[in-house]
Amino acid sequence: MSNWVVGELGGEMFEWLTNEENDAIAMLKRDHDNMKALFDRFEKAERKAEKQKIVKQALEELRLHSTLEEELFYPAIREQLKNGVMNEADEEHHVAKVLIAELDTIDSDNDHFDAKFTVLAESVRHHIKEEENEMLPKARDLKIDFQALGEKMERRKAELKAKGLPPTAEDANRKTHGRADSPARAAHRRKSPGSVTKKRVVMKRSANSRRG
Repeated sequence: MSNWVVGELGGEMFEWLTNEENDAIAMLKRDHDNMKALFDRFEKAERKAEKQKIVKQALEELRLHSTLEEELFYPAIREQLKNGVMNEADEEHHVAKVLIAELDTIDSDNDHFDAKFTVLAESVRHHIKEEENEMLPKARDLKIDFQALGEKMERRKAELKAKGLPPTAEDANRKTHGRADSPARAAHRRKSPGSVTKKRVVMKRSANSRRG
């Protein structure tokens, strides 16, 4: 059975017609559907605890999905595609991982929590659309055993779930100077009058010490 249907406007629309397939592309598509469902749930959620639970699950699934793509799927198709689609996918992953790392540093009480996750959801939705409309259709035509690749991805997924995900460069940046670049942190500093007073006291003490 074909994996392609004609959309309402006559264009091609990427849609799986069966859940029985278990190749690499089908795996990615199911992940995409799960993530979009989580984003929809977050938008409808009203209680803070519920939102926290959804965000936690979404971040875990995004990390796992992006790791599988970067370690196995992207390398398998990159050399044969040889176009800007892969570079754009790399950059979209980077943007998502920066937001994920920042979300790890705040909780639902932070007034930027909802906004930051909403921006992440919008970014990932765009990434999914790009993959399903451009990358995956082109990948499907490549001479690659996607069934074997899917089995390899399943084994790696089980291993990552058991042993944990490796830290990313964006995680490392968050733990050092990268934290100061967060808009939420900058906004918090601007709203805190104590930070200005403290800075003036430190500057005054420094000047006095030099005169002494």
